[in-house]
Amino acid sequence: MSDKPKKRLKTDKLIILASGLACTCVMALLFVFRPPVLNFLDSKLYDVLLTRGTHKAATNLPLIVDIDEKSLAEYGQWPWPRYRVALLLAKLHSAGALAVGLDVLFAEPDRTSPAILREQLKKELQVDVSFQGLPPQLEDNDRVLAGVLASGPFVLGFNFTHASTGAAGTECAVKPARVALLSGPDALKPEQCLHQAREMICPYPLLAQAAPACGFFTTSSDRDGTLRRVPLLVSWNGRLYPSLALATLMQAAGIKNAVLKLGPSGAESLRVGQAVVPLNSLGEMLVRYQGGAGAFPYLSAADILSDRADLGQLKDKIVFIGTSAAGLKDLRSTPFDPVYPGVETHATIVDNILSKDFLSIPDWAPGVEFLSMVLVGVLTTLLLTWARAVWFTIPLAALAVGLWLGSIHVFDNLRLYISPLFSYLALAANFGLITAFKFWREEQAKKFIHGAFSHYLAPAVISRIMDNPDALTLEGEEKEVTVLFSDVRGFTSLSEKLTPTQVTELLHAYLTPMTRLITENSGTLDKFIGDAIMAFWNAPLDVPDHQFRALSAALVMFDRLEELNREFERTYGFGIQIGVGLHSGRVRVGNMGSADLFDYTLIGDNVNLTSRLESLTKYYGQRILVSDAIREACGERFIFIEMDRVRVKGKTAPVTLYTVRTMSQAEAQAEELDAYGRALSLYQAARFDEAGNSFKECSSRFGEKILYSMYAERCEALQAQPPGPDWDGVYTHKTK
Repeated sequence: MSDKPKKRLKTDKLIILASGLACTCVMALLFVFRPPVLNFLDSKLYDVLLTRGTHKAATNLPLIVDIDEKSLAEYGQWPWPRYRVALLLAKLHSAGALAVGLDVLFAEPDRTSPAILREQLKKELQVDVSFQGLPPQLEDNDRVLAGVLASGPFVLGFNFTHASTGAAGTECAVKPARVALLSGPDALKPEQCLHQAREMICPYPLLAQAAPACGFFTTSSDRDGTLRRVPLLVSWNGRLYPSLALATLMQAAGIKNAVLKLGPSGAESLRVGQAVVPLNSLGEMLVRYQGGAGAFPYLSAADILSDRADLGQLKDKIVFIGTSAAGLKDLRSTPFDPVYPGVETHATIVDNILSKDFLSIPDWAPGVEFLSMVLVGVLTTLLLTWARAVWFTIPLAALAVGLWLGSIHVFDNLRLYISPLFSYLALAANFGLITAFKFWREEQAKKFIHGAFSHYLAPAVISRIMDNPDALTLEGEEKEVTVLFSDVRGFTSLSEKLTPTQVTELLHAYLTPMTRLITENSGTLDKFIGDAIMAFWNAPLDVPDHQFRALSAALVMFDRLEELNREFERTYGFGIQIGVGLHSGRVRVGNMGSADLFDYTLIGDNVNLTSRLESLTKYYGQRILVSDAIREACGERFIFIEMDRVRVKGKTAPVTLYTVRTMSQAEAQAEELDAYGRALSLYQAARFDEAGNSFKECSSRFGEKILYSMYAERCEALQAQPPGPDWDGVYTHKTK
């Protein structure tokens, strides 16, 4: 080797070494200052470790009494009259519940009390009313509830609002926690480290005085909206108040005092009976969730009030009364579940404390994380500087796997979270930076080829040509693909309101994000046909589960369109709507055209069928229509609603058409979908008179006017000219 190459090699190694060490120093600065995005990533990494599997409740003691949708439907909207709440509590107490925590707030007097109703009617309508046979003790619902609260192990819920500094609030009848302090001479005081409440939203004083204990249900989610930790104690007006979970547990176990340990950096732990709960400096406990909603047994409040429930299940249980009803807005986002009943968090905390199953981030964790990051940065730099690519890949992969397995071991066995995030960042940054430098010349050549062809071919096709130039032929191949057609409805009439320049701008603003959604979901854009889009999946490269990916992309297109329409309304004065057809089947895919000019595309009957499906979206009044091939491939991951069994123009084989709803959409439309399903079953059974009436009823009650009116008219026509006995329920479309 000549002196010049040797000198260049030596210089390159010095540059690589210096770059790796500089990159590690940058990671060290990021570790110290911790920008929000890295805290966000760290939280998500914690979520991954926590949600690798679900766990059963360890103690089987917490139980939820749910004011659910059934309860609201049976007993009326919330808030209920408090005599009914008193009746519910009395049943729980008589069933042998150890303690009952109410995850509800009774901040004002019950305005449905007979005495208050009498006063209101007298004041507002000058009407004197009396209630025959009503005992005097039942005149005031609040006194009825207060009497029940005073007679049993009940814990009343209340709320705090927080600010960065404490502020004096109104005195309240809520009883503070009985907490002993364990601290050294240099320890902070509770008001210096715990959450300071700005204001207490008190329960109605009569109820607060009657209840044996009270607890706050205030929570504070992380910046990403996920609830991972909750305070067990809050300081207000110089006193400490317990959370609802803590107060209920102490009431159930007969624990009179908790012991709060304080140190120089703040809170350290809280002793509750025989359990020592690890806390962060703010007095917050990491919640070890057991899974998504439903980890604990539920009983409907309606079933208890109506004596339908087996009250034996309540004996020796710690009960929390709360709600899973969406309208009452007591839903939280947790690492397991974005829609999680808040009341179940209290049950989880109790289960964690009773089973002593805690997670914590120790004070020394940042030091271990920093040392690990520096070691990983230096090691990767040395490997990448002196080792060949074939030799450094395996050690780096082993290092990455070892970091993850080590974090899992510490998390599962020691119940500690030691974040590998910055070690991974150091490894990835060094690997990316140094590898990019080492292969700079080769990458430059590839970028040139890619840039030369990028104006003519799709990126996936370019990659295939670069990997296998012999594939640049016209022959193609037969392959199963998923095809998508989308079209803007009524675009011709809409475009007449705009200038040619505005039409171009509108199309660009619409087609650009839609194309990105397709490619981000592993799809290949085939072509634009005016305002229409044709795309496909599973070619030229194999895409696992391509039907699901295509359908997911289609549904996201509708969500993105809602955002675009808000801008279109402001800019052009109108929004746009699209129809989407989706089908999967075998086609011929490859470079189609002449020897001089060709395009990578696909042809076949299944392509034509997809186009027909898109056209039929207007006929059925739906945004999307998919074939039975899509339904079979996607299984139960979406809700598929049968629209019709048809023969489209140009096809003889019948096809079952479906539209699609997400799980949440289907739940919101449950009543309508049930009614439509019954009507469709009548139609397919050739009971056209009953089916027509059912569709007319659906049309008058619900929003799918086009679909229901179409079926009602079809039923009338079939009544007038009944089909033969061999009618199979298939409708033949005469037009495209």
